[in-house]
Amino acid sequence: MADTCSHLDTVADVVPSDDGCHECLQIGGRWVHLRMCQSCGHIGCCDNSPGRHATGHYHSTEHPLIRSFEPGEDWWWCYPDDLFFEIDGSAPSPSHH
Repeated sequence: MADTCSHLDTVADVVPSDDGCHECLQIGGRWVHLRMCQSCGHIGCCDNSPGRHATGHYHSTEHPLIRSFEPGEDWWWCYPDDLFFEIDGSAPSPSHH
């Protein structure tokens, strides 16, 4: 496994699509934690949530990178590289509560 993600060139200056999981908000679902796509700003729920919409978004779009959208968390996840990482100097996710 690589120590660094090979998809950082896909990161865009994204704006969150929603204050909560995009799909859950549409269907009245619930989520545990939120993740933000770093290609388009889609907000999806984590794999511990019933909908697993962040992973679903990856499978439908192949956008490789998400980061935590939880207050104070600044970790990233790369789906193709199966890699959890942090970027030194990247700002924590904005609080959305």
